[in-house]
Amino acid sequence: MKLKEYGVATLEDFVGKELGVTEWVEIDQSRIDAFAACTGDHQWIHVDVERARRESPFGGTIAHGYLLLSLLASHSIEVGLIPPDAQAGLNYGLDKVRFLSPVKAGARVRSRIVLASVERKGNGSVVLKSDISLQIEGQHTPALAAQTLAMLVK
Repeated sequence: MKLKEYGVATLEDFVGKELGVTEWVEIDQSRIDAFAACTGDHQWIHVDVERARRESPFGGTIAHGYLLLSLLASHSIEVGLIPPDAQAGLNYGLDKVRFLSPVKAGARVRSRIVLASVERKGNGSVVLKSDISLQIEGQHTPALAAQTLAMLVK
C-alpha cells in the first residue's frame, strides 16, 4: 500500500495514523520447519506434529515467536513504512515486544501498522517508531504487539 503524500518531509503528519494493514500470510508447517532449520530451534512444540497433537495444550504445532517477529520487517515494507523518497531504510531495533497468543500451524496472520513517532537526528537521519499488531485470522487477541524502529539514512 502506498500512502499519498507520505514522504520524508511529511512524516510528522502521519504520527498516530495507521499506515496500513498487510495481506494475510499463512503460517504452514513447512514455514515453521524451515525456520527451525535456519535457527536450530527444533523444540517439539514447533516441529513434532504427532507429539504436539497428543501433548500440546494447543492441539498441534505452533509457530516460533521469533518467526512471527521476523515477519514484521517485510510487513513494514509492504505497507510502505519507508517513504519512497528516502534513500534507504534500515532495521534499527525494537523498543518492546510481547508475544500474546500462539499461532497454530496453518493459521493466517497479518500486521496492522501505526506510525508512533518520528525523531529527526542532527545528521539528517530519521528514526521511525511503529506500533505493530500481528493479528491472527478469526481471533480477537493478536499473536504479538511490538514497537519497531527503522532508521532512514541520508
